[in-house]
Amino acid sequence: MKEFNAFIKKEFYHIFRDTRTLMILILLPIILIMLFSFAISVEIRNVNIGILAPTNDNSINQLAHKIETSEYFNITHWLNSPNEINDLMRANEVDLVLAFGDHFDQRMLSADGAQLGIVIDGSNPNNASMEMMYLMGLLQSYFSEKASVLPSSAGSLTTNVRMLYNPQSRSAYNFAPGIMGLILILICALMTSVSIVREKEMGTMEVLLISPVKPIHIILAKMIPYLIISCFVLGIILTLSFTVLGIPMLGTLHWIILVSLVYILLALSIGLFVSNMVDSQLVATLICAVVFMMPILLLSGMLFPIESMPRFFQVVSNIIPARWYISAIKKLMIQGVEFQFVLKEFTILCGMTLLLITASLKKFKEFI
Repeated sequence: MKEFNAFIKKEFYHIFRDTRTLMILILLPIILIMLFSFAISVEIRNVNIGILAPTNDNSINQLAHKIETSEYFNITHWLNSPNEINDLMRANEVDLVLAFGDHFDQRMLSADGAQLGIVIDGSNPNNASMEMMYLMGLLQSYFSEKASVLPSSAGSLTTNVRMLYNPQSRSAYNFAPGIMGLILILICALMTSVSIVREKEMGTMEVLLISPVKPIHIILAKMIPYLIISCFVLGIILTLSFTVLGIPMLGTLHWIILVSLVYILLALSIGLFVSNMVDSQLVATLICAVVFMMPILLLSGMLFPIESMPRFFQVVSNIIPARWYISAIKKLMIQGVEFQFVLKEFTILCGMTLLLITASLKKFKEFI
């Protein structure tokens, strides 16, 4: 029995010595509980709405007040021209636009009735369908109250809905950019970190470092194969997205490739950074899978709208590289925007890449 107890004690010592793995095992359930309880929600909140109203009618103002007091919508823009709709949606400043006709109040009283146009950004079909459902419920409530005070000769309200960028509401338009961000992180960060840590774990890194090859060349030799493989995978994904999934590729291809190459370099630098921090393949795998891949799924906007998350998780999502990559690829592939509309995302990705590469090389110099 003493021998058995000694073995149990030995295993506990091994666990407590590996503090990184222990912290992951303890923090993982806490993080998941917090994410699934607060950050992940299928409800929509803080949907930005623009209103196009040629005339300042009383009914429009009342409806705008009802929308503004709702917990789901925020009126951010009053538009003067239909030409503004495309620009605001491409800049992610509005998700939905209500377009009223001239003299809306007078037309409500006429026998012909009034018309209301609804324009929705359909690049994320899941969000668009939820936004439409919530808005239609709010509109139905308001105009039902309005109908009770209208004369019997008044006509009905006609609603015209237009889905921009994804008129068929195909889910592939939303998931393809997210899968691209996830796969590239998986190949670059995970495989690179494990490849370098394997050398350290097996004791062959010291042998490589005393060879005539410079240390920086050793790191580049480890990274370049995964860079080439990632570029090949990127080509496969783009080809399948266009031919099989039917995603239109409205943007310029070379801008899509440029943004993707920066993201690939960022993922490689993440793998290099992780490999400098740990000495075990298991820990490297856990860090890449938990610390990077889980946030991509849950906090990048791939599955759940960022605007619906609590403020704390919205701030945290800003440090998730995939959030900016997915946003840029959606704009370029689906909305067909010019490069200037993704300049913010591109700049953030470049900044993250430079920061991580600098930190990784500095840490590697300390190692040698």
